[in-house]
Amino acid sequence: MPVDTKAATDRLMRFLSVEGVTGQEAAIGRELTAALKESGVPAKAIRLDDANTRIPVPTETGNLIVDLPGRGALHNQPRIMFMTHMDTVPLCAGAKPKKSGRKIVNEAKTALGGDNRCGCGVLVTLAAELATQKLDHPPITLLFCVREESGLYGARHVKLDELGSPVMAFNYDGGSASNVIIGAVGADRWTVEIFGRASHAGVAPERGISSTMIMALALADAKAGGWFGKVVKGKQQGTSNIGPVTGGEGRPAGDATNVVTDYVHVRGESRSHDGKFFKEITKAYKAAFEKAAKKVTNAQGKSGKVKFKAETDYYPFRMKDNLPVVKRAIEAVSAVGGTPNVRAANGGLDANWMVRHGVPTVTFGAGQNEAHTVDEWINLDEYDRACALALQLATMR
Repeated sequence: MPVDTKAATDRLMRFLSVEGVTGQEAAIGRELTAALKESGVPAKAIRLDDANTRIPVPTETGNLIVDLPGRGALHNQPRIMFMTHMDTVPLCAGAKPKKSGRKIVNEAKTALGGDNRCGCGVLVTLAAELATQKLDHPPITLLFCVREESGLYGARHVKLDELGSPVMAFNYDGGSASNVIIGAVGADRWTVEIFGRASHAGVAPERGISSTMIMALALADAKAGGWFGKVVKGKQQGTSNIGPVTGGEGRPAGDATNVVTDYVHVRGESRSHDGKFFKEITKAYKAAFEKAAKKVTNAQGKSGKVKFKAETDYYPFRMKDNLPVVKRAIEAVSAVGGTPNVRAANGGLDANWMVRHGVPTVTFGAGQNEAHTVDEWINLDEYDRACALALQLATMR
């Protein structure tokens, strides 16, 4: 079952040229809809859900969902799903894709957007090839998620009954088409507000309570305790990181060097393949900030205060090798000439939430390289393999 690789590459170039950073997916959604119709998918089979009304941050549009009825000898088999995300990181704004040999590179000083226009190209190519070649296949749902890059929100807030209750799913997001990703970490995303007291740093510093110093002591304590970066506690492992440090809403932390800083806002994350351990990492940070707040006092004996909030971004999962979805994935990779590399990922995937929803989901790569950087490029050989793999997965008996 050959794939029209030229048409597949043309689609990818087309999608890369459409801006659609996370939360602003309306334009790429329209482009995908147009391409799907051109590929033979009826307009009535394409729709947007209302996930954006449940996402707690501004989001232009819902997830794009496509229903492909089964055909031929496989028409009455259980429904399967192919999914990807249609948003890019903000660094991709202004990308100018250019084909260079068997690569797609970027003429602009931005990220390219292969993460995840590659996945979009694979799914639309799948629909096109099934229609053109009139191949037998079970009922198929195509799902293009919004806001993956900013918190896996589209997959988190999708409604299972709107997907036709698929028995398994295949997600495209990564580099090598031979990677069979059957697990991923879970993560907490947390914030801490540090409340001190402003005072003139030259005239009466002793009357102030420095939020900056509270933060510094807390982070030093977390580092000394082995809770920062790569975290290893006996047999348990995870990671943590401190992200933006601001005065809130992107403002600088502090007004000037001659004023004791009275407010600092810190964002961080905790990750682990162990569902309990990333919570322990988060708990350690909370304790460190609370301890530091009590240590920093002014001349009147008053101390600072902290407000710590944590939310689970996504839960870890690890599927068993003998699950039907894993067996199908391994068999399909081998059938298209690849060597299956079964592994777990250290980053979050839309698959985290699909598995949480009860749909076992394997993730494959589709040619992405150096994602989220200005050096990003796309390997067209891997992209072609990803397209062939999708067709194999959709039609195998």
